[in-house]
Amino acid sequence: MSFLRDLRVAFHSFWRTRGMALTVILTLALGIGANAAIFTLVRGVLLKPLVNRDEDRLIYIRQSAPGLRDEDTAFSVPEIQDLRANMKSLSAIGDFSTIGFTMIGLGEPREVKAGVVGGSYFDVMGLHPVLGRLIGPQDDGQNAAGVVVLTYRFWSTTFKKDPSVLGKTVRLGSFGDRSATVIGVLEPCVPYPEDTEIIANVVTSPHHLSATMVTGRVHRMTEVFARLAPGATLDQARAELRSVYASMKKDHPEAYPANGDYQISAKLFREQITFGARTVLIVLLAAAGLVFIIACSNVANLILARTVRREGELAVRAALGASPRVLRRMLLAESLLLCGVGAAIGVMSAQPMVAVLARYASRFSVRALDLKVDSSLLWVGAGLALVAAVVLAYVPRLPSADASHGLNLSSGSVRIIGSTSRRQRMFAVTQIAASFVLLAGASAVINTLIELQRIDTGMDTRHVLAIDVPPMSYGKTPQQVLEFYKESIRRIDALPGVNKTAFGMAVPWREQRGLGMEFSGDGHTHVPGEDPRAQMRVISPGFFAALGVPIVAGRDFNELDTNAKEPVAIISETLAQRMFPNQDPLNRHVYWTDPVLQFVPGIPTAPHRIIGVTADIDDLHIVPEPTLTIYSTFEQGPVFAGRLFIHTSANPYSLVTPVTRTIRGMSAEQPVEHAATLEDVRADVLAPDRLNSLVFGIFAAVALAIAVVGVAAVLTFSVTSRTREFGIRLALGSKPKDLLRGVIAEGAIMAAAGVLVGSAFGFITARMAGRYFLEVKLPGVLPVLLSAIVLMAVAVIASMLPAARAAKVDIMQALRSE
Repeated sequence: MSFLRDLRVAFHSFWRTRGMALTVILTLALGIGANAAIFTLVRGVLLKPLVNRDEDRLIYIRQSAPGLRDEDTAFSVPEIQDLRANMKSLSAIGDFSTIGFTMIGLGEPREVKAGVVGGSYFDVMGLHPVLGRLIGPQDDGQNAAGVVVLTYRFWSTTFKKDPSVLGKTVRLGSFGDRSATVIGVLEPCVPYPEDTEIIANVVTSPHHLSATMVTGRVHRMTEVFARLAPGATLDQARAELRSVYASMKKDHPEAYPANGDYQISAKLFREQITFGARTVLIVLLAAAGLVFIIACSNVANLILARTVRREGELAVRAALGASPRVLRRMLLAESLLLCGVGAAIGVMSAQPMVAVLARYASRFSVRALDLKVDSSLLWVGAGLALVAAVVLAYVPRLPSADASHGLNLSSGSVRIIGSTSRRQRMFAVTQIAASFVLLAGASAVINTLIELQRIDTGMDTRHVLAIDVPPMSYGKTPQQVLEFYKESIRRIDALPGVNKTAFGMAVPWREQRGLGMEFSGDGHTHVPGEDPRAQMRVISPGFFAALGVPIVAGRDFNELDTNAKEPVAIISETLAQRMFPNQDPLNRHVYWTDPVLQFVPGIPTAPHRIIGVTADIDDLHIVPEPTLTIYSTFEQGPVFAGRLFIHTSANPYSLVTPVTRTIRGMSAEQPVEHAATLEDVRADVLAPDRLNSLVFGIFAAVALAIAVVGVAAVLTFSVTSRTREFGIRLALGSKPKDLLRGVIAEGAIMAAAGVLVGSAFGFITARMAGRYFLEVKLPGVLPVLLSAIVLMAVAVIASMLPAARAAKVDIMQALRSE
């Protein structure tokens, strides 16, 4: 009952000082809301159990070739067969290949990203259907019927959870066409290794049934998942994997060249899918923690100031017999009331924050896509409120019951004792230090984004519209497919505002897995340590003109190259310099030597005569790198992954409708999708960096605002308490400008101390974090200097108002203040 009475008294007390109470509540709401939202995100991505059955037994196996700068080479069918035959520590292995299908029969014709899996995949992954059934062993084999499972997100967003999709027949096209029946919808789960829209059995992909796919050891395009056998541990599985893999390399040395440094590894599936987001989320959690510290420091200063003003009241209570325990309980009731209301507002504001942050985190982990707010948000908010309340209740110094050690009860003045003043300054320095760390981090992120946006890509990204127009080979010969694209280009070129239209096989930056293959050229021998691979690109004449890329030597492809007796090629400038240093590359030859070509039909391995050299086009990396690229004309094939590039002097998006109408007029079943300018494609790839800047910028801005209020509050209270001192100094001949400089200097000193403490804390924290998270780097000198200058300037500005107040003290009023 006594505590309830204290709560009522606290409510009436704060009602009389509503401005201060509102400031405290909103400050705490910011700190608690940010932390509750971030913790919910961390829990949902890193800590929440997966829907997969017995997730602690589910592992992901990866093959890599660091020597070829390939972190994930995937596996071939013979390699998977070796693992199945020799691994005793694994009870089952599931395989998953990513492939692009054109799909007709469910709504609009579209190109879908699909997974092709064996019958054991879903059982290994421990997943279940929400509608129908999943692919099983009965769906394996060349004579099985084609079946398709829709992913939950594709079903719910595209088909609005329509159950009638079950049993429908679709036509899937990829290196040939097959029909398949929709047999089920997969439960919501982590879409890994790719965020696919459908998952089909092997028979739907003619390429997977080809003899070259089944027997080719270097034809690697499949990801591998497995379940640990009963009693087996992950360490045992890793040791056995290394042993089996060593035997595989010994038995087939031609498939594992020494310069590739081929390796195999395994980790828990959970660790694999959260790896990319772990560092980002922990940094976010640390940033939110700093905001909470800043908020609590600011509130502690306000509470201290209020307590000093209440020294008379507290001294009276102590003199009348209130024990320190009773006084502390009263302060705790006040803190709990403020923190409770602040937490309630913070939790309410955290729910929309979680939605925004989930979209941000989905760039780093697919788990964030299905994040849902649950009761953990309330528990986090309540826990943070309790921590803040206890801290704030024990910040003020209680008066003694002995009147001689308390406040003179006849005096109405306000005085600050040394310990209180030191505490206030300590809290202000803490706020500035935490703000400096956040500001320096945000400055580094924003500086990185600015540098990325300033990079010259070498292309006219603003005026080029890219559209996905995948090849439709059903009932057509390769020549008819080629003629379709040539006619499309001719008709689009005739549209008003179109300067040039061309065919390509990859939209820059959007499709980041290139087709890199081993190659060689006239008289060239690859030196040790040199990457023997180049990117293969199939294009139409006019491709470089459409993208605004210059041909630096020779010429472009033309119609006459169709009937040429030998294949022709255009190479990138870097490739020309490497292959033919200080020589003229024109009329020399390059040719493909990659063993994987025996499994990919239609790519000529004969020497290609070089007819031109073009400036490098790095369509894989957002920061351009020197690229080795060999371009061949689509007249000589093969034609796949069709993309049209349209250069225009008009608004590129005004062409989407007429271009779609033109292509659909030629073929009603032709997918025409994902129209975007190259500028917007690149901007979409930079979205994670922009989101980084936005999120950390908001944290830094909030922290800076709270710190400014904190510094101003400390100096204002200091000036108020030193009114008599200032009056005496003015009476003794001090000039107002001296008082002005003194107060501003006081604010600057606090800011400088905060910057020094923040620098030391940030440096030590970054060095320690760098031992565990390789992505954590110290910001550069420029962001640190800018952050320090901003903080110092803001602190000086925050000191201006209290300083002006000190300079305007009335001498007679100050001397009569006691």
